[in-house]
Amino acid sequence: MKIREKGIIVGTLPTGRKNCLTDVADVLVGHVTLDYPLDESGEEYACTGVTAILPHKGNLFKEKVIAASYVINGFGKTTGLVQLNELGVLESPIMLTNTFAVSAVTQGVLQYMLDENQEIGETTGTINVVVGECNDSYLNSIRLFPVKPEHAVEAIKNASDHQAVEGAVGAGKGMVCFGYKGGIGSSSRIVEDYTVGCLVLSNFGKKEELRAFRYSEVEGFSETSDGSIIIVLATDAPLSDRQLQRLAKRCGIGLGRTGSHFSHGSGDIVIAFSTAHKMAHYSEERIETRSQLREDHPIMNQLFTAAAEATEEAILNSLSQAETTKGRAGRVINQIKFLKEE
Repeated sequence: MKIREKGIIVGTLPTGRKNCLTDVADVLVGHVTLDYPLDESGEEYACTGVTAILPHKGNLFKEKVIAASYVINGFGKTTGLVQLNELGVLESPIMLTNTFAVSAVTQGVLQYMLDENQEIGETTGTINVVVGECNDSYLNSIRLFPVKPEHAVEAIKNASDHQAVEGAVGAGKGMVCFGYKGGIGSSSRIVEDYTVGCLVLSNFGKKEELRAFRYSEVEGFSETSDGSIIIVLATDAPLSDRQLQRLAKRCGIGLGRTGSHFSHGSGDIVIAFSTAHKMAHYSEERIETRSQLREDHPIMNQLFTAAAEATEEAILNSLSQAETTKGRAGRVINQIKFLKEE
């Protein structure tokens, strides 16, 4: 159940119809969830998965979108962000998984994209694959590498523009947030003619750090505040890569409002893209012409507000949507129970 169904309203801007990243037209989300024992005793357990975010339904390599990233705290093991920020374009799905699965997911996405584009590495350049991660080793037997390349391909093929499934699914299956079950959460905001959507992979914080929302006193894990969050921000507003980075910075406001202080061992990373324009991989034109919003127009401030609000609500949704989960060594992380506001 999303937090709005509990009467908890974040911010002032209206949400999209689905209150989800996929409110941004053409954006797709897919999951593969791994949930099974890896040995006869059940001590070793696959409690993990893969989540894929596709900016549109077409060929992502041949029709790139404007993108940027922003690192709030850099204790993370992502791939692809150096080139993403250098060129300002995204040409692959954005993939989320656990820390030790980054290489397997990268391999799977690479194989998928090579199959779709025979010219990559032959008659044209290589491809920049973007993968983000969080450490799910409390519940998942991360050292046994349960995520395989084929799971990344399956997540891409599962992607749809329906309301994304949230909670303990996909990459979020084994994540812990504020001592409770975390994972995938999403939210959106409408700003005049534009939509801003956010999807998070939440895995950070102690129980004591969660801001003072009303929730029932079920047992919460309280060992460390170190962890990570990957925030994916999408919009159909016509923004440059520099403007997208400015928008991405405001996600840190929403993260902080939940209670995070961006701890030493936390990888807090935002990946933002705009679907307003598609950049052709092949073109003989010398000049490219694109429209973008004026920097000093009041709508920019509304977009900043939307990024902060959608991030905060997406994190809370990742908590409220995640079910109590059992993982390796008999460990259990409980679902938080938000209470209805009076």
